[in-house]
Amino acid sequence: MTPHGARAGEDAEDLDVEEVLALVRNSNGDRLPDPAPRSEGGEPGSARTSPQPAPRHRATPWPDARALAERAGRDAARAARRDPVSAPLDTALGLTLAAPLDALTDLPSFDTSAMDGWAVCGPAPWHVRDEGVLAGHAAPAPLTDGEAVRIATGARIPPDASAVLRSEHGRTDDKGRLYATRDVIPGQDIRPRGQECRTGDQLLAVGTLVTPAVLGLAAAAGYDAVTAVPRARAEVLVLGDELLTRGLPRDGLIRDALGPMLPPWLRALGAEVTAVRRVRDDADALHQAITGSDADVILTTGGTAAGPLDHVHPILRRIGAELLVDGVQVRPGHPMLLARTTRTQHLVGLPGNPLAAVSGLLTLAEPLLRILAARPAPEPYTMPLRDAVHGHPHDTRLVPVVLRGDEAVPLHYNGPAMLRGIAAADALAVVPPGGARPGQEAELLDLPWASAGIGVCFT
Repeated sequence: MTPHGARAGEDAEDLDVEEVLALVRNSNGDRLPDPAPRSEGGEPGSARTSPQPAPRHRATPWPDARALAERAGRDAARAARRDPVSAPLDTALGLTLAAPLDALTDLPSFDTSAMDGWAVCGPAPWHVRDEGVLAGHAAPAPLTDGEAVRIATGARIPPDASAVLRSEHGRTDDKGRLYATRDVIPGQDIRPRGQECRTGDQLLAVGTLVTPAVLGLAAAAGYDAVTAVPRARAEVLVLGDELLTRGLPRDGLIRDALGPMLPPWLRALGAEVTAVRRVRDDADALHQAITGSDADVILTTGGTAAGPLDHVHPILRRIGAELLVDGVQVRPGHPMLLARTTRTQHLVGLPGNPLAAVSGLLTLAEPLLRILAARPAPEPYTMPLRDAVHGHPHDTRLVPVVLRGDEAVPLHYNGPAMLRGIAAADALAVVPPGGARPGQEAELLDLPWASAGIGVCFT
């Protein structure tokens, strides 16, 4: 059974990593031309004059909105054609390989000891050399029959050694001769050269996500850097005159929660956050901030509704942007939007309420950034809900949950302005219109810090 909220039928294309990587070349998109500002009567007028409100699009179903965001990312990747980057290993976490990871050496590159003990040659008893063999030292002298040498884990095996006898499996007599306390099998506890791979073997394919384990493998295989898809550049515009950046709320002012929350979340989604800018409630200031940004994705907070200080829609019309998603049938966060401002740049308008902004982030920003980063789509999965969840009559709901055993437990404090629930959550449950009963299967959206693999990286 397809889980509620899966990508929309035939309109949703699967991510073709090879296609995206083939488009990673240099080319710059041009901003769509600014139309001449018009006065109330329709004639060219002052840049400060807001255009007449355009008819609002019907809200997009939640699965369709995610599919549209994926398609927008694919179109932008085709247009941008960015060059792959050579990323040093200490900066490559979270990137996607744009070239296969081929072994530059045999692994191991020489016969090594898998255990602390003795390298032995021939049958027991063995005469033990005075000087042992340590890891990182030059090749030891060959052994002869009846000879042994102390050896450390990872040290080079002396030529002609037949096996490694573990420390706990050997004993010496009063004449210093070494005996085995159990049978010695030829080759035991020796890691032969090339056991894991040979030079030129493909270790990982194009499109592999660089995880901590991938970094370790790359280093072991001789790499100092990997060839990867570059990170999409994201800029955050925090809108509002009512926001404080420090101290307690006072005099009708509130603390800005999204400024601290969005940048690390975006980094966990694979983006490079180039700036976090605070923009006052002024149309010209917002126009300047948007048109002056060279980011691949601009994220705004608040201002997506139709109030007197909600300037996002008028500014998008003013610059000739193409509105791809104008409202989504999801709670919280239904006023979110997605617009194409140039051939290679998009704007994601997040609602100003914190949990509603999280909803917008996972609905529109995550699919867009995932495609730009050439990351594979997460496999959809479901779990039964332990408790009933009240639903919206017509819209999907995203509800914070914690995972306990084989159940998802809905959390309280899940209102649009609340962060207390999401701060304790492992995932968001996708609740269909009308709600869900106890035991009903619900699709889950993992949160970056709770999912396995790369999502735990926020820096």
